[in-house]
Amino acid sequence: MIAYLSLYKIKPDVSSDEFEDMMSKARMQLLKVTEILTVRTGKRVNPDDDWPWFIYLEVESMDKLVIAQDDPNYIKFREDVVKPNISEQQSTAFEMEPRKDVKYS
Repeated sequence: MIAYLSLYKIKPDVSSDEFEDMMSKARMQLLKVTEILTVRTGKRVNPDDDWPWFIYLEVESMDKLVIAQDDPNYIKFREDVVKPNISEQQSTAFEMEPRKDVKYS
């Protein structure tokens, strides 16, 4: 099982209402992707943290993650929500199965 975590910095011109809408769109659009098992999104609690927004996805494998990222719903979300509103992004994947060799993920 793969956990894929993306951290985002929001552009300064994005209003708080637009930001809330982005979080809703993340849940709605990404859950349409068959390979994505779980979607979590949230905003920072501490205003001093560098990354004000995150999206967490769970998929069965790295192959499924690649398939998910090629899905039209994922691409639409990236193009319509992420690219126009995000100034910086950092993403990483984690294997969640204990003792599983990550080369087989």
